[in-house]
Amino acid sequence: MSLQDIPLFAALTERMKWLSTRQKVLSQNIANSDTPGYSARDLKPQKFKDMVARPDATTLNLSKTQGNHIQVDSKQEFKTQKVRDTYEVTPTGNAVVLEEQMMLLTDTQIQYQMTTSLYKKHLSMLKTALGRQ
Repeated sequence: MSLQDIPLFAALTERMKWLSTRQKVLSQNIANSDTPGYSARDLKPQKFKDMVARPDATTLNLSKTQGNHIQVDSKQEFKTQKVRDTYEVTPTGNAVVLEEQMMLLTDTQIQYQMTTSLYKKHLSMLKTALGRQ
């Protein structure tokens, strides 16, 4: 049995692959910041809903197991928030804003560090459970 057979490790590995690919795309955007007619590119966002692949992932059923629980609706919908697109275009037709690309690159790096940290912590926890240090 490999670590990829464990869903948590498979999801973390998939996330790290996506973040590595995104870093390459953002680096290409930065490298082409002076190329006439070049438009910034980005990957399609990874959705947690797709990763867990549950058929009814948009609704959450809540149940009241004790009398002193707070009463809530039986179903709560998760809603997505629309992000407003803002960009600038230079007279040469280049639509890469270096500040935005650097912020996205930094955010990607932070997410990658967090994902690798989670991977290491869960691996350490698994070793501890097996009696190995």
